[in-house]
Amino acid sequence: MKESAFQAKVMKYLKEKQVWHIKYWAGSQYTKEGIPDILACINGTFHGIELKTDVGQPSKLQLYNIRKIKDSGGEAYILRPKDFQAWKERWFG
Repeated sequence: MKESAFQAKVMKYLKEKQVWHIKYWAGSQYTKEGIPDILACINGTFHGIELKTDVGQPSKLQLYNIRKIKDSGGEAYILRPKDFQAWKERWFG
C-alpha cells in the first residue's frame, strides 16, 4: 500500500472516531522538517504519528522527534499498514 493511500485510511479512521487531528505538511520555508505526519489527541494524550509503508524507513530527524515527543510525555511512533489493526485495538478498543 502506498503511503498516501495509507494516510487517507488513517485520516478517515480518525475522523470517524471524532479524534482531533491534523496532517502536518513539511517542506515549506515556514514548517519544521522531521515532524510526524499526523498530530492527534487521542483520549487526552498527544500523539505524533509517523506514517510509513511496510518497508519505508524513518530519517534520523524523524526518529529524533519521536524520541523528543516521548520524552515530553506524549505518544509518538511509526505506524505501518501491517500494524493498523493492532493500532486501532490498542488506542480505540
